[in-house]
Formats: sequence, structure tokens, C-alpha cells
Amino acid sequence: MQKLKTFLHLLRPHQYLKNGFIWLPVFFGYRIFDASALEKTLLAFGAFCMMSSTIYILNDFRDREEDRRHPVKKDRPLASGAVSPREALYAGLICFGASMGLTLTFLPDTCLYMLLAYLLLNIAYSQSLKHIPIVDILCIALGFVLRIFVGGAATGIIISPWIVIMAFLLALFLALAKRRDDLLLMDQEVQVRKSIDGYNHEFISLGMGIMASVIIVVYILYTVSPEIVAKHGTHRLYITGVWVLLGLLRYLQITFVEEKSGSPTLVLIKDFALQAIIALWLVNIFILLYVVKG
Repeated sequence: MQKLKTFLHLLRPHQYLKNGFIWLPVFFGYRIFDASALEKTLLAFGAFCMMSSTIYILNDFRDREEDRRHPVKKDRPLASGAVSPREALYAGLICFGASMGLTLTFLPDTCLYMLLAYLLLNIAYSQSLKHIPIVDILCIALGFVLRIFVGGAATGIIISPWIVIMAFLLALFLALAKRRDDLLLMDQEVQVRKSIDGYNHEFISLGMGIMASVIIVVYILYTVSPEIVAKHGTHRLYITGVWVLLGLLRYLQITFVEEKSGSPTLVLIKDFALQAIIALWLVNIFILLYVVKG
């Protein structure tokens, strides 16, 4: 049983929360009551989760020696020695096979190309791009955009440019917060990746402030856009902007006041206030799109 828990830790299932972006097309495309669309989205979600685990295992395998010197990453299965390199590679192959099997059997070819593009992007990121300041966070943001396109490709739903832009900006915001956590570790004389040399506290603070401001502006423009009002049949979407504002402020508070921005996924899992804000945003959006019109 302990070995099974160790392997689950190796797969990092808590990080699957990021793959929730795959569900955005079916939600905003009015297909959440379409059994076929839900099935395709679920399959795409499963395939992406398996690909994500493949990448996490490959990264841990490559960085296991460096991770042993990290105050948090030293407890990862490979770094701690709980899982051998050979066992990890076998697990990675199984995850990759499961991802490819689901994609080739049930999903359109476009999903296959996007999953492979995501894999190649992350290999390039792990090998070199993560050591280049600014390029590293752009790669992270592109990964979130690919998740949305996978959800759209699986269901045949056309993706709104607004959703892509907002996901990209939000991912940049979160990636900057993660880099700030790396800076805090560096302040404690903990060895972190080379790219952190291209950041300092002032740059990240300014960058996060800019991203938060742009996200709010873009979101409001989205909600009052004539195209979006016509598509969704309501001019009240701007009301949901209050939850976006509160969510960003709460995350800024976590980052700068509580200094706990190391992992966006763990922040979401542990922070009840953030969970409540996101839940209220979803409920508000659902009511406006599916219940109340006009």
C-alpha cells in the first residue's frame, strides 16, 4: 500500500487541477448537457492527465540530483530514493501509453498533435527553456492555452479568442508568483534554477501587478463585447467581474503577505477563500449563461 501511495505521489495527481482548463470549451459552448461532448471532454482530460504525469516523471528523473538539495523537492519519490530511476521510467512509459491509447482510440487526430506538441514543449522547457528568464513563464502559459485547444478539438467546439487570451494572461500571472517563491528560496541561500537570475522582487511585483490589471481589463472588455453579448444572450456578464477581482486580490495577498505562492495547485487546494471565490464565479456564470438570459 505504501508503494502504491509513493507511485501516486510520483504521478502528482493534485496537478491535474490545471487540466480543468480542458473543460472550458464545453462549458462556454453550451454543451455541458450533451452526453457525447462530456464523454469526449472526459477522455481528453484523462489523456492529458496521463501526459502530464509522463512529463512530471521525466522532469523528476532528469532533476533528481538537483531536487535532493531543495528543501521541498527533496521529498519527491525519485529524489528521496523511494522510487528507483528504472521504476520511474516504467511508470512514465505506462502513463505515456495510456495517454496515446486514449487519444488514438477515442479522440480526433488534432488532439494527438496537440498532446505531442505539449510533450515536446515540456521537453524543450526542461532541457533549456526553463533557464531563460521570461521565456520560461511564456512556455508555462502556452501549456495552459494548449489545454483549452485540446478541449475544443475533442468536442469540435470553436474556441473564443477571449478565452485564450485570458487563460494566457492568468497563467503568466501564476507563473510570476511561482518565480517569486523561487526568489524567496534564493534569499535563504537555497539553490534554484538559473532563470531566477533574470528576476528580482521588484520586477516580479511589477509584473504581477501589470498582469492582474490587464486580466481585469480584458475580462471586463470580454463581458461587454457586443460579440459576446450576442453569443450568450445576456449583457450582465460584467457582474461576474467582481469574483475575478476578488480572486486576483486574494492571490496577491497569498503571494505578498502570506508568501505561500510556491505551487498554484497547492494554493488552490489549501485556500478555502480562493475555492469559495472560484465556486461563486462558476455559479454566477452558470446562472447567467444557462438559467437567466437578457
